[in-house]
Amino acid sequence: MPTPTIDPNRRDPSEVAPTDTYRPADPVWVYRGGTWRAGVVEASSAHAAMVTYQPNGARGTGVDTLTAQYMLPRVDIDPLVDLRR
Repeated sequence: MPTPTIDPNRRDPSEVAPTDTYRPADPVWVYRGGTWRAGVVEASSAHAAMVTYQPNGARGTGVDTLTAQYMLPRVDIDPLVDLRR
């Protein structure tokens, strides 16, 4: 699955989907530690979303709260994150 190459700090704010448009279990890309990682939305509000993701290619998962600029919708299945549900 191809990882996004966009720099989240250079995204046009008018093209960033608000966090409250994401729903629990939505597959997303999250930008953490300088790279995009596969994740899954746990909860969202108008200000932020809580996302489970795989940090640093490790077998475990992490949970973090992110603002919209650090998230993108994801289409492809990631077996290490999506199949845990």
